[in-house]
Amino acid sequence: MIEEDNITNFGTNLLGFYKEFLETLPPIAGNFFNFIIIVLLIVLYSIFVWKFYRFISKKNILELDLNKYNTSSDPFFMKLFAGLFYFLEYIIILPFLILFWFSAFSIFLIFLTGELEIASLLIISATIIAAIRMTSYYKEDLARDIAKLFPFTLLAVTILTPKFFNIERIFNQFSLLPNFFGNILYYLFFIILLEVILRFFDFIFSLFGIEEPEKIQEK
Repeated sequence: MIEEDNITNFGTNLLGFYKEFLETLPPIAGNFFNFIIIVLLIVLYSIFVWKFYRFISKKNILELDLNKYNTSSDPFFMKLFAGLFYFLEYIIILPFLILFWFSAFSIFLIFLTGELEIASLLIISATIIAAIRMTSYYKEDLARDIAKLFPFTLLAVTILTPKFFNIERIFNQFSLLPNFFGNILYYLFFIILLEVILRFFDFIFSLFGIEEPEKIQEK
């Protein structure tokens, strides 16, 4: 369990160390270091989003094909193992991968934004992730556009806020992390439930031969 006081103290100590470091430098050099920290934060966020949208917008993110390890010759056990492998790949492993990206995206938002509460940030992140995952089952190109547009729009809006370039604000955001980790389990349940529902309807559509829009257009 993450101790709230330890994380808050870490942020406070880090800020104190940074201020002491700046005091040893000329004012121009101090402004330069402040500028570099902001730029690095934006660069890291941009790289993350660039990797993020390619991953999260795929309908079949894993493509592990665990069913290839199903070597049973008996029809009953073949179907049983196929179902187990499908459950393992898409209902167990996939939601945790999505949760990882959701967590990383949310943490970036915590440090980039300064006016929103943790609850609001988590809802924004969860809404974006849910919209991307749902549209990926309809059309992956649309999901990719959403996965790129929303995060970069949030970045553009955040940069225009007056307090964005306040370095002290960034260090103070460490105090919000305990609340984030304390509420993440609720969103794990939400992600698993959403993926189960999407996979269920995808299975029903494939069962009745309803083709995806992309495949229809290709023909």
